[in-house]
Amino acid sequence: MSENTVRPAVRSARGSARLAVAGLGLAGAAYALRAVWDIRLAVAGEPASGPPNQGEGRHRPLNALEDSYHLVSTAGSLLTLVCAALFIGWLGRMRDNARALSGERPRYSGIWVYAAWFVPIVNLWFPRGIVADIHHKSAPDRKLPVVVNVWWALWLVGMVTGVGLMYDGDTDDLIARAYNGVTTLLVADLAVVGAAVAGILMVRALTAVQRVYIDDQLRTPSGDPLKEIVRVFDRD
Repeated sequence: MSENTVRPAVRSARGSARLAVAGLGLAGAAYALRAVWDIRLAVAGEPASGPPNQGEGRHRPLNALEDSYHLVSTAGSLLTLVCAALFIGWLGRMRDNARALSGERPRYSGIWVYAAWFVPIVNLWFPRGIVADIHHKSAPDRKLPVVVNVWWALWLVGMVTGVGLMYDGDTDDLIARAYNGVTTLLVADLAVVGAAVAGILMVRALTAVQRVYIDDQLRTPSGDPLKEIVRVFDRD
């Protein structure tokens, strides 16, 4: 692929990276708050009336602590969705840049940038593979940062414990789990918090590495013909 073909396709990912970092920070904070509420429920102990879900479609009235847990859980779910949208936006921008830099087709088709997180089985490795492919095509002479594997390992722990985006129960079930076995919930919550922190480091690291290679692509021996392009790129 010629320079004239590559340059118009390359766009700064710094803006989308900032949004992704903000989304990850909010999602991590939400799960940290939910961990606090899990502990509060465990310490308070299950009421004599039993769990909120009484079975056979019957639910008892919630107490104040349980009501507040519903609010915390709902806020966490909404922030997680916002985080997912911002992160995928960054991932798509990085993927486009990686294709422009390498002149090669991505290993995974575009639909997997979105679907890989939800399709059973493939969601256990496709998302990491997309990130690894972006890094390889952006910086083929550099090793994959360790933080990518840390991020993915922590995400998997949070996912397989059943309290992340893949959780298909309701909040009352989580309350019952907090009363009767809070350890699994805390492991999941802390894993997601850790994944958010590692995700922030990963976004910053991969964006910075890609930008170095984008600058190399934009630079000519004299530098003069592309000065304005570089200035526009740096202002993004």
